[in-house]
Amino acid sequence: MSETAENATRRAIHDHVRDCPGVHFNELVRVLDLAPGQVQYHLKRLIRADRLVADELFGRTHYYPPEFDDWERAALALLHRETSADIVAELLAAGPLGAGETAERVGIARSTCSWHVDRLVEAGVVRTERDGNRVVLTLSAPERTARLLQRAEPSLPERLVDRFTRLVDSLLAE
Repeated sequence: MSETAENATRRAIHDHVRDCPGVHFNELVRVLDLAPGQVQYHLKRLIRADRLVADELFGRTHYYPPEFDDWERAALALLHRETSADIVAELLAAGPLGAGETAERVGIARSTCSWHVDRLVEAGVVRTERDGNRVVLTLSAPERTARLLQRAEPSLPERLVDRFTRLVDSLLAE
């Protein structure tokens, strides 16, 4: 590969991460239509040059521009999941909600909601509080979260997994 083509490939990877912070490796390969080894090589060069940051979060390595802090990186990793993004969007729109009401509004089983909320709590995006027997969900930093939600776009495979989970939930509920 010529130096010009190498620079163009590296620039394409950098620009995609800048435009879609929190993107994971497989999505970069798929979206940019590059060989995995090619993406891996250029990511290592970009990380070594401090132009990108890699963070292992929730079972995947995600890539970010260096200006994103730890909280933002964890939040974006989760907001790339359609169901987590829907839960956060509902809390932004309605304010604090009970866990059961959140699951109902999003159209998912309580167990699915709980799974996503546990990760959102772990990342510091959502807080849970007890109100008698009821668990109430609130956003830890609503303005920051709203800005990040606008930047996160779930990938097609992530949407399909989340939608399949919702389908199974609805079939089991019947």
